[in-house]
Amino acid sequence: MGKKANGLMSLFVVLLTAGYGVHAAESFQFVNLFNGKDLSGWVNVNTAKDTWSVQDGVLVCKGTPIGVLRTSEQYENFILQLEWKHMTAGGNSGVFVWSEGVPFPDQRLPRGVEVQALELDWAVQHNATDAYVHGELFGTMGMDTVPDNPRGKRSKSIEKRCKGKGEWNAYTVVCVDGVIKLSVNGKFVNGISRSPVKKGYICLESEGAPIHFRNIKIMTLPPGVTTPEQTAPEVDTASDPGK
Repeated sequence: MGKKANGLMSLFVVLLTAGYGVHAAESFQFVNLFNGKDLSGWVNVNTAKDTWSVQDGVLVCKGTPIGVLRTSEQYENFILQLEWKHMTAGGNSGVFVWSEGVPFPDQRLPRGVEVQALELDWAVQHNATDAYVHGELFGTMGMDTVPDNPRGKRSKSIEKRCKGKGEWNAYTVVCVDGVIKLSVNGKFVNGISRSPVKKGYICLESEGAPIHFRNIKIMTLPPGVTTPEQTAPEVDTASDPGK
């Protein structure tokens, strides 16, 4: 992650903890969501047993079938860091935040806010005129949000910063009280607000193309005023493959 994004996050945490006492900032630390060894803490929701694997410290998704791997816990306010790279031109995937833990009825993907992760050639292969779709933010399955940079109901990145297949991309996703801001490779370039759900699961998406993830970390932040209606339903974690 670039120095600018690191600086912005440091300032954010300092401001956030200003009224919490001298030692408060010490509790705001990144912890690993992925341990680099196995799938502990993650639940294979609706993909095949071999869709997700761990190889040399990397979380490997083969892309089929379509579905998600989710965290076993829900998160409200947080900063998420991760790196991803597509292995084929035009690959499609994403990260869901404030997500429900099961697929939407008659669908393969859940309701939530998707942070799009598209390989650069996707726009060319699909005759898309907007080359910035790689870092779009949007609600799925009828969830409406307010886009910072509208492309219909979606919010597009205002600058093209993703790298192509075989190269790692760094995302920083700041999620606080219904607002999401996305940094792509060291610069904040996108955001949404007024998410109707402000607490839920984090999901990684399998959507037809092999993709790798690594360095998945989270910093949990103080909770806000979040009602039950603004919280995704809790789901049984008994199917956690790490247990």
